[in-house]
Amino acid sequence: MTTSTKLSAGPVIDETARLLVEHYVFPEIAEQLAGLLQRRLAEGAYDVDGAEELARLVTADLQSVNGDRHLRVKHHVDPVSPKQGAATLDAMRRDFDTSLGGARGVQLLDGGVAVVEMAPMLFPLEWAAEPLGAALTVASRAQALIVDLRANRGGDPDTVAFVCSYLLDERTHLNTMHWRRDGRVEQSWSLPHVPGARFGGSKPLYVLTSDSTFSAAEELAYNLQQLGRAVVVGERTRGGAHPCKGWTVHPHLEATIPVGRAVNPVSGTNWEGTGVQPDVACAAADSLDRAHSLALARLAG
Repeated sequence: MTTSTKLSAGPVIDETARLLVEHYVFPEIAEQLAGLLQRRLAEGAYDVDGAEELARLVTADLQSVNGDRHLRVKHHVDPVSPKQGAATLDAMRRDFDTSLGGARGVQLLDGGVAVVEMAPMLFPLEWAAEPLGAALTVASRAQALIVDLRANRGGDPDTVAFVCSYLLDERTHLNTMHWRRDGRVEQSWSLPHVPGARFGGSKPLYVLTSDSTFSAAEELAYNLQQLGRAVVVGERTRGGAHPCKGWTVHPHLEATIPVGRAVNPVSGTNWEGTGVQPDVACAAADSLDRAHSLALARLAG
């Protein structure tokens, strides 16, 4: 007996539509998108052979209403676990193990200016606390600090709060998450204690961004900018402020659906769709030199 390998889009669309209606942070848009997916399915728009092509088509439709870049169907080359969240977590773990835990580089530039590069993600805090804490502790002795988020595509809001805690002196309200499920509101604060030494809240601090900087990495830049703690140097970021969860909808496909929205206590809004606007705009490739020059000038002054 042989089985056909042709992709059946119907079950994928049905399950994605169900998850949207049940979990998406904006219920009215969820209903609208679910209807759109079912119409497109009926029209034959998803009659394709491969899961990768289906993911591309469905993602384009999911993002066609409000441009939510967290709302997508992701293709995985290797089969993924059906357990909720497992596909994302497995991919994160592979990246974590090959990137020094997300603390990809620490260096000292002329004039006592340190650089900590955090990439490719801000990994779950239970993994990332040790490597990020170590990197920030080493950098704590510098006269000025540059945090490089140009290649960071997001991650864990708890890790954002952890990093901010090294860069502030007092416990500070950073962000508030409004969750779709049960209407819960959850505040994020910097920590009263960190392992190692703090860089603190008074020495010059710069954050580098690019048009690839996304999600939790944007929150880190935005939090520090809104608090007046850091100068953001580089390019406008991608603009994704909605925390999301992932569900496997096919052995090679994962639907990622935002389940909450962020509200900054200073601005009363977030960076969704707009990105984080740099204080000093320049090409991402030039931003490290620019921030270094700004730091040296401030230290000299």
